Amino acid sequence: MPDWVRPIVKESLSERAYRELRVALMRGQLRPDTRLRLRPMSARFGISATPMREALLRLVSEKALALDARGSVVVPRLALDQLLEIRAIRTDLEGRAAAAAIASPAGEIDALEAIHVQISQCHASRDFAQAVNLNTEFHLSLCRLGRMPILYEIVELLWVRCGPILSHLYDDGVPDWEPHPHRRIIDALRRGDSDTARDAVREDIERGGSGLFAHVRPSPAG
Repeated sequence: MPDWVRPIVKESLSERAYRELRVALMRGQLRPDTRLRLRPMSARFGISATPMREALLRLVSEKALALDARGSVVVPRLALDQLLEIRAIRTDLEGRAAAAAIASPAGEIDALEAIHVQISQCHASRDFAQAVNLNTEFHLSLCRLGRMPILYEIVELLWVRCGPILSHLYDDGVPDWEPHPHRRIIDALRRGDSDTARDAVREDIERGGSGLFAHVRPSPAG
């Protein structure tokens, strides 16, 4: 048997830890500058250090995590130019997905609306951590409705990179929007209005993320 052939397992411990960490990053459950120490993380996941280290270093290689000067794994803080670039790409790709989602069945749009209703309930109860989590679900669900799997994979990668800073989304409280861009997106999908759906995504990303600039580091010179 060739040396490169390995037995296929259903899912490795490293892969499971990697996926859990990736979701936590996307959903703002790991804040910027959080240090992820190997032994406590291994204990939390109930696995040994080796697969935990593999999962962490895999995310470091994808630039979702970073190594600090002491070699510890940390959740990186985005630089200003990184945040602006991610926002611009998200606006383009998520807008495309929203425009394509106008062909979605009514039941799928209803499910998207249900997520927004839950977000509003979190606003009322000031459960902002869950609101951030559901906001991620809203945007990723909208992209899935576009039925463009390659685009969706790219958007997920962007959310892995920007999810931690979105933990600051409600630092200044709930935005006083009427109507909320999510509501505009949902109404546009029901009417089959692709231009409005795309425009509402842009408004949500640009206006909703305006308070995040206080939490970035300066862009490197040059």
